[in-house]
Order: sequence, then structure tokens, then C-alpha cells
Amino acid sequence: MPVAVIDIGTNSTRLLIADVDHSRGSVSELLRRSRVTRLGEGLEATGLLSDAAVGRVLETLREYRRAMDDYDVRSNLAVLTSAVRDAANGEQFAARVRSEFELDAHVLAGEQEAQLTFLGAMSDRANGAAGQTAEAVVIDIGGGSTEFIVGSGRTASYHVSLPLGVVRMSERHIHSDPPARAELDALASDAREVLAERLSPEAKTGVGRGIAVAGTATSAASIDQELDPYDPERVHGYELSLATVDALLARLAAMTESERRAVAGLNPDRAPTILAGMVLLGESLRAFGLDRVAVSEHDILHGGALRLAGLG
Repeated sequence: MPVAVIDIGTNSTRLLIADVDHSRGSVSELLRRSRVTRLGEGLEATGLLSDAAVGRVLETLREYRRAMDDYDVRSNLAVLTSAVRDAANGEQFAARVRSEFELDAHVLAGEQEAQLTFLGAMSDRANGAAGQTAEAVVIDIGGGSTEFIVGSGRTASYHVSLPLGVVRMSERHIHSDPPARAELDALASDAREVLAERLSPEAKTGVGRGIAVAGTATSAASIDQELDPYDPERVHGYELSLATVDALLARLAAMTESERRAVAGLNPDRAPTILAGMVLLGESLRAFGLDRVAVSEHDILHGGALRLAGLG
């Protein structure tokens, strides 16, 4: 029987319908959809989820509910993350999601979000990682926050959720089109300060590899390969060097938003926030002393599917 997981994030709303193999602990995707809904738009300034942003998410959830019914899904999980936990009207929105769409909706604390993301990211790497002494850091750059999870196999030894998200940081720092150099420098400086203050020095010791999930990383891999249309099989496992991330940032920062919308490999709806994402990805790699990162399509959606199946 298929399960469904919905991730209602600050920047996007995503659906995974999948079968889970209990004996292998693996997830087989039946349907995956993603839409940029910008739930966190304006939250930095007002502290509230706006009616327009809520409306975009509800419209998307109606579509996802129909897909779940088509697949006869009986078990579901909806995770609501940074924007909802930060907004004054977040719980009201979560209650509406539960009642209108019959979803088992949970507003996740940052630490819970991190654990589910790690479970998903490591789901197809646990065996291969068993012989490695170096721990991995999973980097999940979202719309309102970024999660860092350190561990090996499926065991996390450290996790933290930091208020560094692409929507949050774009609204805070980027006000020109194309952005002024000073705006990007201020964004990077802000990120470095938060990373220096709130990442545990001990957690960074022994980290020898990185895995990046979510829209910024998958977009970077897609742009670098000029994928049109997007191809998740070519994105999953793709290796990005820090030099490539910096080069992509420089290239995209020289463009207007309308020009970025036409870039091969980039979802046009991510054009407003991709610059902040590239800055955060680069600064995250520097913080852990990494010169490259592997991109993974397996994230909190896979983690949620495993949790629903009782495997995490």
C-alpha cells in the first residue's frame, strides 16, 4: 500500500507518493511533484503567513489530495517547517491543513526536521558508508532555515537548525535587480556570522564529505548540466565543487531576475531566491572545510516515507 508525504516548506510545497520495501528499507517513488508556493513571502517583515501565500499552498494541496486519492493512499504525513513554526498564525494554518485535506500534519521543530532529512538523505548510502571513517554532513538549505546533520550510516551524532533560508535571506538583503555587490557581500557576511556562532566546532571535526539536498543544491546540479527538462536521475549523486558553486553564483548574480528565469536547468520560480541559495551553499561548504558536495534527491520526503513505514 503506497504512502504519501507532503513537505510544506517556506519556499515550496512538495509531494511524494511511494512504496516502501520493509525488508530492504528502500523507497520506490510512484509520483513526485513540487511547486514553488512561497509560503514564507513577507514573513520576515510581518511575522504572519499572508492570505495570498496561504492561498497558493491550499490550491496546491487540493491538487495533491486528488493525486493521493487516485493512488488510494491510506497513510500520509504532512510536515510543516520553518515558515509555519515561525509565523504567529502558523498553528491556525496547520489546523486548516489537517481539517480540509485529511492530512496528518505536524509542525516540526528544527531538530525533528533535521532528523527526518538525515534519514532520507542516507537511505541509499548507509551500506556504502559503513566502511568509511569520515562522517558526512547533510546540508538542507530551505526557504526559512538551513539544517545541518552530521553522522554516518543512519545514525546522526549532531544536528542543528539555523535561521538561514533563501526566502528569509533574500528579503533581508537583496533589494536591487540585478543585486548590488554590497548586498551579496552583506548576505554572505550575515551567513558566516551565524555559522561561526552556532555551528559546534566539535561537530565539524571528522566531517570528510558532504551531501546537499533540497532546491538550491538540485538546482545548482541542474544548471551546471544545463538540464532541460529537469532530470532527477542525472541530478541525484551529481558532485558539485565549491569552485563550481562560486562560478554559478557569479554568473547568476550578473543577470536580472527575468534573465535568470531563462537559464537552462533552473525552475523559473526559483529565480528570485537562487542567489541567496548559492551564497548559503558556498558558505556552508566553507564552514565545514569541504571543497565539494554530492547532491541528493533523497531528503525529508524519503525520510517521512520511511518513518510512516516504521523504519525510522
